[in-house]
Amino acid sequence: MKFFEDIKKDFNTMIWVLIPVAIAINIVMGQIVVILKLPIYLDSIGTVLVAVIGGPWAGALTGALSNTIWGLLIDPNALPWWPVAFFIGLVAGFCAKGGLFKTWWKVLIAGFLIALTAAIVSTPIAVYIYGGITASGSSFITAYLLQTGQGVFQSVFSTNFLVEPVDKISTSLLAFAIIQGLSSRFLARFPRPENVEIEQGAERTQLFIAVGIVILLVLIAAFVLVKILG
Repeated sequence: MKFFEDIKKDFNTMIWVLIPVAIAINIVMGQIVVILKLPIYLDSIGTVLVAVIGGPWAGALTGALSNTIWGLLIDPNALPWWPVAFFIGLVAGFCAKGGLFKTWWKVLIAGFLIALTAAIVSTPIAVYIYGGITASGSSFITAYLLQTGQGVFQSVFSTNFLVEPVDKISTSLLAFAIIQGLSSRFLARFPRPENVEIEQGAERTQLFIAVGIVILLVLIAAFVLVKILG
């Protein structure tokens, strides 16, 4: 069947080697963010990376395994979020198949689509399992919105809609920048190198633009958080 053939295409030896590395990146970045109580997550960089050059199902598996392993071995609070990580990988992979990881401005669109998915999937988990207040630094925003009289569900979704675009666009651009730093010969060993083919000679420019936008987004997020908490 074509469906199972598509899933099988996502996996080759290189992807199976990359998945553990991607999981480690997710967990390390996610744990740093939790410890520092930052208002973003950055725990899906490895997931998006695998999804783009491996495919949606490889990305979904990476995301689900990341949160499962993270939750079982390090932080139990990470475990309930595995469905969010699963859909992040899935949507990122389909965005890449649709050509949204070939230029930096298309990556912005992909990041927003991934963010919208993450906000929709994560809101019920945050509300019904954690009562709206999680271990993430973004809960400071939720707590502030609750104090203004908004309901829990509305406060959580509003927080997610504020935080997720900054996080997922930054994550997508960082994954894009990493990929642009890899050689074409190396990328050709993965299942879907065609997802990241761009105009010849534009690689360095796109890398600098992607990194620059990430820095700008992080600064904006920090400024907004200071304003809210101030």
